[in-house]
Amino acid sequence: MSAVLVQNWWMTHRRLKALVRQPAVVGMMLMQPAIWLFLFGGLFKNIVELPGFAGQSYLGYLVPGVVVMSAVSSNMWAGMSVIEEIDRGTLNRFLVTPVSRGAIMNAGVIEQAVSTAVQSVLIIVLGWIGGAHYTGGVTGLAALVLASVLLGAVFSALSNTMGLLVRQREMIIGLSVALLLPLTFLSSAFMPTALMPGWIRHVAAFNPVNWSLEAARAGLLAKPDWTNLAVHGGWLLALAALMVWLATYSFRAYQKSI
Repeated sequence: MSAVLVQNWWMTHRRLKALVRQPAVVGMMLMQPAIWLFLFGGLFKNIVELPGFAGQSYLGYLVPGVVVMSAVSSNMWAGMSVIEEIDRGTLNRFLVTPVSRGAIMNAGVIEQAVSTAVQSVLIIVLGWIGGAHYTGGVTGLAALVLASVLLGAVFSALSNTMGLLVRQREMIIGLSVALLLPLTFLSSAFMPTALMPGWIRHVAAFNPVNWSLEAARAGLLAKPDWTNLAVHGGWLLALAALMVWLATYSFRAYQKSI
């Protein structure tokens, strides 16, 4: 095993140990998704009578939207951990060790990915308990979880970048509030694209939240649309890689500033 992999493993192991010590955090993150699923889903359950829902229940349609929305919401706070480590001096102490800068930043993204995957599975289970059916089976659900993890990596790395460059909690809070609902409603989270106004459909085509949903819904079909899944999944993967690189580059900029 190369030194880079070892460093990534130990830095990630450190973050995951901290996550395991506070499992209530993941549980608390389920409160808002449960509200969206059962309150919002119940309120608009008759909307499936409109054409475009392919005969499925609104709860079944809503589950991928809530999974993806929760991935954005939880990962947008990742930069708070960066700011806390800066304030405690932990991050600066890592700078005098031989560990690679990429491993320091990757650890946070991987920790968030694990948390996002667990949260996504729990939301899927909540939907199933509520009566949602997943025609794509295990493969489709795996596509949904993977799409949410990739989307989470995009926003986790973005939040880490903001934490390193701006170092203000208020900026991260403001960014989360400013992006979450617009990106969600400019996607197919709550409504099929066929029923959207034309301008929203055009915006959604460039929205990474919608890429995640398109990939997930393609996998959840009774006969999965592998082409659509691969195309949108590929865009997500490329954007996630770009944002992780940006976070690592920002770490070098932070290092020069101290």
